[in-house]
Amino acid sequence: MKKHNFSAGPCILPQEVMQQTAAAVLDYDNGLSLIEISHRSKAFVDIMENARALVLEHLQLEGKGYKVLFLQGGASTQFLMVALNLLEKRAGYLNTGTWSKKAIKEAQIFDDIYEVASSENANYNYIPKGYDIPKEYDYFHCTSNNTIFGTQMKDFPECDIPFVCDMSSDIFSRQLDFTKFDLIYAGAQKNMGPAGTTLVIVKEDILGQVSRHIPSMMDYKVHISKSSMFNTPPVFAVYTSMLTLEWLKKLGGIASIEKINEKKARLMYSEIDLNPLFKGFATKEDRSFMNATFTLVNEDLKETFDTMWKDAGINGLNGHRSVGGYRASMYNALPLDSVKVLVEVMSELERKA
Repeated sequence: MKKHNFSAGPCILPQEVMQQTAAAVLDYDNGLSLIEISHRSKAFVDIMENARALVLEHLQLEGKGYKVLFLQGGASTQFLMVALNLLEKRAGYLNTGTWSKKAIKEAQIFDDIYEVASSENANYNYIPKGYDIPKEYDYFHCTSNNTIFGTQMKDFPECDIPFVCDMSSDIFSRQLDFTKFDLIYAGAQKNMGPAGTTLVIVKEDILGQVSRHIPSMMDYKVHISKSSMFNTPPVFAVYTSMLTLEWLKKLGGIASIEKINEKKARLMYSEIDLNPLFKGFATKEDRSFMNATFTLVNEDLKETFDTMWKDAGINGLNGHRSVGGYRASMYNALPLDSVKVLVEVMSELERKA
């Protein structure tokens, strides 16, 4: 049976990428597997250079002073790394969910971290608006999409200081003016590739402004100087991410995938709103196009609904314990047909109830 993968991460990947990666694991370079070639070899240096170039091309950042890194440690390491590299006196954070709260916690080892606004009072079901970002802060940090709570920033504030954004779960999914951001980071496993690498895009001129000593492994400038190869890079994850970026380019880039993502989201939220058996969690104006969160109005139907969607070949639909209910993650590679299958199951439940 065909599986419809709504998992929040690791993400669904394009089938052609899976096939190419599988073949490369067996033989990539004249009888050598992808995962046994030297990271210093021309074969892998070409992979790394192509992956970095594709990132800048997709985000329209070529020639604008940005450097691309493929690092390790996930977005969780970036929570600390951002502060180590950018924080001199104080910084402001927007608290919109679990991951932004964790980013604040890690950065607070330096004490001078302040929440400019928070939606914790409503269990993060909305994005705060109308807040001020003090100009004396060293940087402002936000999370563009919240996988657990199903909210997404549709607009970004004007910012006169370095602007840092965690885009782990919606990178490459929609058109934005990416020059608004001075540093973007994203764990690959939500929308770009397998777990194991973290994408960092940083405007080089914001670095080198802090007075502290930064450990080499945590210093963006060190990684830039070594072309993301200060230590052995995650070869498999970088290669698969490169293939996903090539797939996106053949599809027509971010402009094309954004239209597909909008169709998936409209179909999903239309069913949530029109079907009286379901209720959306996130405030409508802040709903994520990547992660739709919803619950059953009548929990007595849970066993029946769970059986129905599992029988339909749907995977990864259970919501996070912080919200409960269900979460349909609709990343770039999820086909529209998979959303149609889920919507039909929800409609069938209404007909049966």
